[in-house]
Amino acid sequence: MPAVGSRNFLWIGWSAMWAAAWPLVAWAQSPPVPASTVPQLPNVVLIVSDDQGYADLGCFGSQEVLTPNLDRLASEGVRLTNFYVAWPACTPSRGSLLTGRYPQRNGIYDMIRNEAPDYGHRYSPAEYEVSFERIGGMDTREVLLPALFNSQGYLSGIFGKWDLGSLQRYLPMARGYHRFYGFVNTGIDYYTHERYGVPSMYRDNQLTTEDKGTYATDLFLREAEKFLHDVAGRRFTLYLPFNAPHSASNLDPVIRSAAQAPPEAKALYPTLVAAAGLQSAERYGKPAKTRNRPGRRLEYVASITHMDRAIGRVLELLDEYQLAEHTIVIFMSDNGGSGISDNGPLRGHKGDLFEGGIRVPAIVRYPSRIPAGEVRDDFCSSLDILPTLMQLCNVDVPRSLVLDGYDLMPMLAGTSSSPRSQMFWQRKTDRAARIGDWKWVDAQAGSGLFNLRKDPGEQVDLSAQNPAQLSRMRRAFELWQADMHSSE
Repeated sequence: MPAVGSRNFLWIGWSAMWAAAWPLVAWAQSPPVPASTVPQLPNVVLIVSDDQGYADLGCFGSQEVLTPNLDRLASEGVRLTNFYVAWPACTPSRGSLLTGRYPQRNGIYDMIRNEAPDYGHRYSPAEYEVSFERIGGMDTREVLLPALFNSQGYLSGIFGKWDLGSLQRYLPMARGYHRFYGFVNTGIDYYTHERYGVPSMYRDNQLTTEDKGTYATDLFLREAEKFLHDVAGRRFTLYLPFNAPHSASNLDPVIRSAAQAPPEAKALYPTLVAAAGLQSAERYGKPAKTRNRPGRRLEYVASITHMDRAIGRVLELLDEYQLAEHTIVIFMSDNGGSGISDNGPLRGHKGDLFEGGIRVPAIVRYPSRIPAGEVRDDFCSSLDILPTLMQLCNVDVPRSLVLDGYDLMPMLAGTSSSPRSQMFWQRKTDRAARIGDWKWVDAQAGSGLFNLRKDPGEQVDLSAQNPAQLSRMRRAFELWQADMHSSE
């Protein structure tokens, strides 16, 4: 594991000045530049879904979920079947993706969210302004992907879920992004764009309700289309973190019980439509109506299919602007699927440190460097995305910045195996480690030592038969934990 270094204070200020200097208005006034003038350093498109199950794509084995565009992406690139995130839920996972650092190293190692809505409480404006969800955010000393890429002249946009703080010092524009349209919290209602009654959609640094009533996925696509038009011919990073298929953040028990999908997407699943309905349940300690299982599954899979349509439009635009050959496109889920998802054959789901909470579907396409239609079962992680992109785009790593990932390009290109051999996770008192094929879990949901090569579903606890291996796993976790504690 890399040695610990101090955080870099200068990069953030420098990147903020750079971002302020870009003539944003001029982008919208200029037509796309012919592809012949595009520099050979690749563009970056990073697409993240929210709580999508490991098996909930056609290219990952689903016979139910319609994902023709993600299937196309996989056929033109590489499927990663042994790909892990750094935390089993939204906020820390996304923070690690953008910093290339473990949650325990970058300081975001749990959710930035209020728990009162779990008990049916709607915050007043005055209450919300002093709640943790409002004032919490990622340490401003942390250096994120767009700030690093400014050094090579990349223009960066984010359209979708931010989840790393809502004060202006934490918003994307202060972290190196040049454009932002999306929501700042863990989840929203797909149509009102509110989080349990609190407006959450922003344009750049300003709260906005201009598009209230329009389905969120369509809005994120609209903004991504504008961005691609305006930056075609320039180097860019496009971060497209959807909220689909996360459940809707609405206090209404029916709405909250599932994701939300538009009618045209739900119509593609007639069997689920026919079975969908309401059921009696309990919410906020009182009897309530919620969607039944077919109804929840319908909203979930249809929201994925509608997201897939938006992804297809992004791929079409890359083709239209003749950018596809020199654009690396990465797709992944931010963590394992929720209770209505299909994580098969993995054990567990979102929130767990079993495989179903932390191993996610991932696809990478880069036609000029990565062969098409292949599968890699190498052990790799979202922590490796930033180092890989930095190496690919000739972005220097500041000497004081410690990254916890590796360059995956040789593995993606098929010329070598992944350099990753171990990874560690902690969520409150839950702990887990993977070293080679061995996985150790010590958590409230269950514990054990497993050989993932033989038992990817973590069904057979081998602790009693392998006490020495169990001891090695625990000792390695303790060393990692000490490393994390020494970071700050």
